[in-house]
Amino acid sequence: MSKQPNLLFILTDDQGAWAMRCAGNSDIQTPNLDRLAEQGTRFDNFFCASPVCSPARASILTGRIPSQHGVHDWIRSGSLDKNALGEHKDHPYFASEDVPIQYLQGMTTYPDLLAEQGYSCALAGKWHLGDSMCPQHGFTHWYTIGRGGCLYMQADVIEDGQLHFETRYITDLITEHALGYLDGFAKEDSPFYLSVHYTAPHDPWDEDQHPAEYIDLYRDCQFTATPNEPIHPNQIPTAPMGTGEERKRLLRGYYAAVSAMDAGVGRLLDRLEELGLSENTLVIFTADNGMNMAHHGIWGKGNGTFPFNLFDTAVKVPFIARWPGHIPTSRVTSSMCSHYDVIQTLHELLKLDAPLPEGLPGRSFAPVLLGGEDTDNHVVILDEYGNSRMIRNREWKYIH
Repeated sequence: MSKQPNLLFILTDDQGAWAMRCAGNSDIQTPNLDRLAEQGTRFDNFFCASPVCSPARASILTGRIPSQHGVHDWIRSGSLDKNALGEHKDHPYFASEDVPIQYLQGMTTYPDLLAEQGYSCALAGKWHLGDSMCPQHGFTHWYTIGRGGCLYMQADVIEDGQLHFETRYITDLITEHALGYLDGFAKEDSPFYLSVHYTAPHDPWDEDQHPAEYIDLYRDCQFTATPNEPIHPNQIPTAPMGTGEERKRLLRGYYAAVSAMDAGVGRLLDRLEELGLSENTLVIFTADNGMNMAHHGIWGKGNGTFPFNLFDTAVKVPFIARWPGHIPTSRVTSSMCSHYDVIQTLHELLKLDAPLPEGLPGRSFAPVLLGGEDTDNHVVILDEYGNSRMIRNREWKYIH
């Protein structure tokens, strides 16, 4: 077994911090996330850097806030070279595509640091930071989505440098590729980094998009664990939204997507155990940004309204870390930390030799994880989206 610890980093899409049973939601069924929380430390004050996918993901990887890394909104174009799509060139999925752009080119990411240290780096799932055909930033194994989002039952995936459409449930496909990577890594001497980026629970939430077994879990649910408020006056008209039975239908699909993803997480944790890798693997679970599902009467994340909103439901994310023998178990910390702290934290936890870039806003919260401290990592937490800015401490929040 390698002395250098492995890293399994699981990232979901549009999962609010409230969307786990271990976080107090009595309606949702997340047995594997609850198991992970029991075996590690869960944060109840963890924040994304921007409440929408591409800038949030760029901040996780680089440790920079959007005004530093330059990705200010979700990426509509630049994922694919339209002229290289062959028979798929005129598919409506790719109407916005033109030329591929690597939006983080020239910036140091934590996968770059891991690759420098000799880690084998694999991605299974969503990238959404440009030029999806091309493995970037230290990744040598690359199974991803062609664009950003996709239909669950008609995903445009990239495998072995080729784009094709799938008819199977994308959550299961991401899990299966991740399991295959784990099996391969178990035969290697070098440490591994596996990033599993689920598209769940991003919409669509229609019943035909999710396996019946997960929809049926919530068939009779009354959804009392989330607010039931009239539509917010700033709500954008293009988001899936509703009241009454339509609200229940949308929540049913959202919860089903979470539970199906949770089952995938369970398979990953079980495989680590079977392969004898659990003890030497740091597991991190988080989401790119939060989500309003009628919270404040809003449907959507930061861009569920215009002007963009920075409610806690949009900017707070789940964050759980497990590392047997190192991170305390069954612990909930109220420490205020952010995704822009991840690069420093991994740098310290995994004892990486490569220097960090200068001018990063974050700082390591390794002492919170290893020492059981409940100290805020920052005097304030910052969020940016478009022309909206948030600054927040324990008691107060200012939005401009």
